[in-house]
Amino acid sequence: MRDHGSHWREGRARDHRCGDRCLEGAAVIGPTGPVRVMVATRPVDFRKGAEGLAALVREEMGADPFNGVIYVFRARRADRIKLVYWDGTGVCLFAKRLEDGRFQWPAITDGVVRLTSAQLQALLEGLDWRRVHGAREIAAPTAAS
Repeated sequence: MRDHGSHWREGRARDHRCGDRCLEGAAVIGPTGPVRVMVATRPVDFRKGAEGLAALVREEMGADPFNGVIYVFRARRADRIKLVYWDGTGVCLFAKRLEDGRFQWPAITDGVVRLTSAQLQALLEGLDWRRVHGAREIAAPTAAS
């Protein structure tokens, strides 16, 4: 990845002469690859950090916050979410606030909703994750056509 110096620090990456190519090959922050995702459907106190959310996972969901599952929480305002997960070396906290719009969220009930990794990516982009479906399994051909 190229060093963009002050352009990145000052939040002007789009003004840099390489345009969208600046983001090519950039390191990804947050969970990647095949993951298990649990979404808490009720809003939580967003003053909570990683330890407070991990305690909610244990106490409210009855789950182990150190099992590799990504737990997703939202604030009362649906424009903010936090993810807490164990990456094998420590507890990670990922937070995002949409500048425009709201995150699509399951109906507010007591409980959790499971998402696929593709649905999580759609959720993080502010898209309607309910429209993302798993790939269909297609039988391999038995002979060349």
